[in-house]
Amino acid sequence: MKRSWVLPVLIVLALAGVLLAIYLSRASWAGVDDRVVGKFATEAGRPPVEPRISGDLLLFFFLLAGAVGGFVAGYVFRGLFPPRAKKGNDGE
Repeated sequence: MKRSWVLPVLIVLALAGVLLAIYLSRASWAGVDDRVVGKFATEAGRPPVEPRISGDLLLFFFLLAGAVGGFVAGYVFRGLFPPRAKKGNDGE
């Protein structure tokens, strides 16, 4: 059976995702820091301060830590999750 409908559906979904992202990027969304943390900090008498590492650099550090952690977990995968012993025909 020919699956000629898969590619057009994927293209339409990708286009819809891009249009949705453009639409949502134009909306003014306040972050958790502004709405929640800032509110509680002000109520406690300590106004919020600008973080020393902010923006894309902080996201880069999270990405780097995830990549290093993933590499280490992949490297020691056999030690973390040893293969199960297969039962042979001899009844072991």
